[in-house]
Amino acid sequence: MKITLDELQAFATVVDTGSITAAAQQLDLTVSATSRSLARLEEKLKTTLLRRTTRRLELTEEGRAFLHSARAIIDSVDSAEEQMLARREQPSGRLRVDAATPFMLHVIVPLVRGYRERYPQVELELNSNEGIIDLLERRTDVAIRIGQLKDSTLHSRLIGHSRLRILASPAYLEARGQPQSVEELGKHALLGFNQPETLNVWPLLDTDGEAYRIEPAVRTSSGETLRQLALEGAGIVCLSDFMTERDRESGRLVQILAPDTLDMRQLVQAVYYRNTAVSSRIASFIDYLVEALGGKLPERRPAEWAAAAK
Repeated sequence: MKITLDELQAFATVVDTGSITAAAQQLDLTVSATSRSLARLEEKLKTTLLRRTTRRLELTEEGRAFLHSARAIIDSVDSAEEQMLARREQPSGRLRVDAATPFMLHVIVPLVRGYRERYPQVELELNSNEGIIDLLERRTDVAIRIGQLKDSTLHSRLIGHSRLRILASPAYLEARGQPQSVEELGKHALLGFNQPETLNVWPLLDTDGEAYRIEPAVRTSSGETLRQLALEGAGIVCLSDFMTERDRESGRLVQILAPDTLDMRQLVQAVYYRNTAVSSRIASFIDYLVEALGGKLPERRPAEWAAAAK
């Protein structure tokens, strides 16, 4: 009896999700049906692919070796279907997108509705990671990365750029006073990142004319956490325009040291790992971002971004 594509997909999805229950939900099957598919596959291969314990599932050595082949087969079938759909200009299938939480919330999420209206056959899977991920390991099709790229194996396309500003809430400034010079920042609660340290270099110059590096009173891995801390009056932050524009417009955050702030802009790029032509799903998403944002990250509200893409 030959192995079926459904059995391969069940196996790969169980591995990706970590459990038969989660895999069944993702595949829109019952738990028993997913379990039977996995059992049939192991029976046909005459080997155990997954070792079941009371707490989790673990790949056996045979399972690890077979997983690579199974994914290659699934990807080949997906690619064949994609090529046929592309000929009818109908991108289809699952598109896994990864971005840091702030960019996901403030830029991508407001654009999802418009994208789905244009490409209803694409199934979006949105994931947020604050650090740099391995696209192959995480099964990610396209990731949005902010700053200079270090991985030369990735293809990239510039989405835009976003300016950095020094910000604080009116409540904090009322309680602690507004710094009038870069030197006075040392007397304040400065909020920054735990990694990488380059994110704690602000667009200012110190007394020696060197880039101003802060020693954060509070560190976090997420820019969105920093934004919330600043809104709560916990200290002064340096954040990108794409996530603070509405806060500045409403007065919830106020720019400080504007005359001293250098015009430093972060690159925003879409990256993907493909050795051949870009898939229609990836191309449709990146093209939509570029079109919606006008080739840059303009200072306008998310609703206006979405309207611009229609």
